[in-house]
Amino acid sequence: MQDISERILKYVADHGDVDTLDLAAAFGEDHQKVIGGVKSIEATGELINCVPSTRKSWKLTVEGRDILEHGSHEANVFKAVPKDGISQPELMKCGGKNPKAGFSKAMSNGWIYIDKSGGAPLVRRKVDTIQDEVLAHVQAIAEGKESSIADSVKNEYKKRKILEESVTKSFILSKGPEFSTTLRKLETDLTVEMLASGLWKDLKFKSYNFDALGAPPGRGQLHPLMKVRTEFRQIFLEMGFSEMPTNNFVESSFWNFDALYVPQQHPARDQQDTFFVQHPKMSDKFPLALVDSVRESHERGVDGSIGYRYDWKLDESRKNVLRTHTTGVSARMLYKVAHQPGGFKPVKYFSIDKVFRNETLDATHLAEFHQVEGVVADYGITLGDLIGTFNAFFNKLGITELEYKPTFNPYTEPSMEIFCFHPGLQRWIEVGNSGVFRPELLIPLGVPKGVNVIAWGLSLERPTMIKYGINNIRDLIGPKVDLKMVQDGPICRMNC
Repeated sequence: MQDISERILKYVADHGDVDTLDLAAAFGEDHQKVIGGVKSIEATGELINCVPSTRKSWKLTVEGRDILEHGSHEANVFKAVPKDGISQPELMKCGGKNPKAGFSKAMSNGWIYIDKSGGAPLVRRKVDTIQDEVLAHVQAIAEGKESSIADSVKNEYKKRKILEESVTKSFILSKGPEFSTTLRKLETDLTVEMLASGLWKDLKFKSYNFDALGAPPGRGQLHPLMKVRTEFRQIFLEMGFSEMPTNNFVESSFWNFDALYVPQQHPARDQQDTFFVQHPKMSDKFPLALVDSVRESHERGVDGSIGYRYDWKLDESRKNVLRTHTTGVSARMLYKVAHQPGGFKPVKYFSIDKVFRNETLDATHLAEFHQVEGVVADYGITLGDLIGTFNAFFNKLGITELEYKPTFNPYTEPSMEIFCFHPGLQRWIEVGNSGVFRPELLIPLGVPKGVNVIAWGLSLERPTMIKYGINNIRDLIGPKVDLKMVQDGPICRMNC
């Protein structure tokens, strides 16, 4: 760019005022490259004056370029008329690219006429030869000789969409108050050496641009899901809950299903619903003393139950899976509380972590999502306590439209689903499942009689969709998420 800048300065010194368009033509360079050179000169001081200018020019349209190659439409029509004449329908077939416009112009030019004297009308030539002025004008425009054509003719061609007018912006360059044919580098820093030697007096410094916005500072952004996760966690802590450790995505079928009183032939344990791990395929990470109690609960039942009446298999229980819920963690914590020194004490636990299910993806379902797990164990608590806990929890979130519907779970009785109303989808969506743990689950874990356990598993994604007005879960999490949505997300939400 330095080279083009010095060439511009030398040209202005030798020739005086000049338009950058003419300069580009003289240098054989692109006009934008010349403009770049001018900007570089301006950055070093008042070497030149730049006055904005515009220049109108004419250029060929697609139709104009076709005429340049094949001739005008009227000339093509004239050439298609034989000496003996031709019917107008036949002429329309062989009269070039636009025979209708060509026929009209050829008639008005007096080149052809319609002969009706011999019965069927024929189109005949009225003159022997013609001059294709349109072609000649188009050739002149293509060669840059537009000044040789009258403005009225050019305007007519514009109406015919043969030519189009373009406006090019340029600059008129002239010598400035500090004009020089060489560029002097502007200093950007004032150093100690310059001050000590006095050199700064003879140097020229680049002006500060106080209007420059500067580079935006780099920063991270919290994903809406993480914001709501933090909000959920804070609410649980305020309600007196303790957080459970959920640092194992791979769970044995024993804790994921069997300890929760899910029969080994249950559909949830099929490959179409669960991701099975191939390596390591089996696990023995569960208390062997608990195995017999779980087997007894499944095969013959406990506390008056008759169980499922099937042969429970240890190998089926040893299969590793990507956990389908975090309820296995709740069972593990209840077993730990029941066998702690000093005996059972009432507890309130929660966890928020990822779970995995072989789901069909749609607007509200993913194969990988977050589950909000909660469990309360105490003497004499009921389903009413569970509903009251939900109402308090969701009210703190600002979600007040809730519905509860009875359902069936293998490990809770009674059981109920929780629904929230989604204003964007204009329908109720399920956000979780809940219930009171069955004796067949609690007794093998060693939980004392008289202790009831209420538990729930909520979705983190669906309440987030409601809070942020997101209608498709794939716009919230997954490979199709627009990072701009995360970056431009509000710092906080004002729910009035």
